[in-house]
Amino acid sequence: MRQRERLRDENKRMRQPSCRMNDDEYQLLVRAASVCRMSVASFLAHAALKAARDLDRTAAEIATEREVLTELFAVRRHLGQIGNNLNQVAKATNAGADVPHAPAVLDAVHRAAKRVETFTQHYLDTENHVA
Repeated sequence: MRQRERLRDENKRMRQPSCRMNDDEYQLLVRAASVCRMSVASFLAHAALKAARDLDRTAAEIATEREVLTELFAVRRHLGQIGNNLNQVAKATNAGADVPHAPAVLDAVHRAAKRVETFTQHYLDTENHVA
């Protein structure tokens, strides 16, 4: 096996930043480094420097993650409101009251569920293409 060439002194990496990862993140990193036939440290340095050199793309990817989280929190709030309406319909129905808005509430539940399903599938499809 041929020994790799040493970096010249002026290019030698002297800094050693650190970060914390959970087990799943670390295993993903180890697998990625292995596929690229690199050490974990080299893979991290290469990936981080590539991201730092293309800040427009990096910022866009981070913004997308923030947008996903924002949307998920909004959906959660919306589903909570729909759930409250559905509970009111159930209470009124159980009390024998006429509930003319029940179909509209159920329709809102179905639309919200479909929206969540569509968004989730789109997100999963996008993540699978990135990974």
